[in-house]
Amino acid sequence: MAINAFDATDLEIESLTALFRLLSDKTRLQILILLANGEQNVTWLCKQSKLPQPTVSHHLGLLRASNVVANRRDGKQVFYQVNGRVDLDQAESISIHASDFVVTITRTEGQVSVTTKSQPGHSDRVR
Repeated sequence: MAINAFDATDLEIESLTALFRLLSDKTRLQILILLANGEQNVTWLCKQSKLPQPTVSHHLGLLRASNVVANRRDGKQVFYQVNGRVDLDQAESISIHASDFVVTITRTEGQVSVTTKSQPGHSDRVR
């Protein structure tokens, strides 16, 4: 179903804008893709992204505040995973729900594509 801008409410457009703003950062997108492989701790994410811990923690905080990732503490370690607002399809695509829309990031044959679909009657799974 194609998105008709006249059918989207200001609130829906704002929700999509906030999500695209969140995902427009290379570090946050990289962290989200790394978490598509399953729950990981900050140390592992730092190693894989080759970024310092404060940088990774900052971006994880933004992803968590937007209900894209969730965390749990185990002693001094903090583990992160995608939450219920995010669907994973065998690590080939990541779908994120925003208002009545779903934004899907897909990687096929070395190409990354982003699609947005309207899903009337659905809303963010986690707010």
